[in-house]
Amino acid sequence: MTATEVDRDIFARTLWGEARGEGLAGQIAVAWTIRNRVNDGKARSWWGEGYVGVCQKPYQFSCWNKNDPNFVYLSGAKPIPFREFAQAQIAAEQVMTGKVPDPTGGATHYYATTLPKAPAWTVGAKQTFRLGHHVFFRDVP
Repeated sequence: MTATEVDRDIFARTLWGEARGEGLAGQIAVAWTIRNRVNDGKARSWWGEGYVGVCQKPYQFSCWNKNDPNFVYLSGAKPIPFREFAQAQIAAEQVMTGKVPDPTGGATHYYATTLPKAPAWTVGAKQTFRLGHHVFFRDVP
């Protein structure tokens, strides 16, 4: 799959919205969950099609929910701080081009440990990785 500039931009915005406080390694881990969804091998994936479709699939990445405080930045209504966005762009590019390996072990899901409890979907899923404030999973029932 060939990624467009729009794919790169939406991907980086998603990483900023979901993991800007995690540093480059944390953003790379979140990026791999997105790439794993993009590359799931199904012709019509439930996750959405391509990077834009996956990132903006309703209720999958909360930063794109219209009531999320990050949405005003992601939509362009407010500017994302340059240095923070530059790091997210680096993470997006490194993952899209395969320059960094997947540290998540094939995860397609994660949640932030700042939530009061683990989401219900974690029951029966295989935890693959933990980094910063994120816990990663695959084989989610």
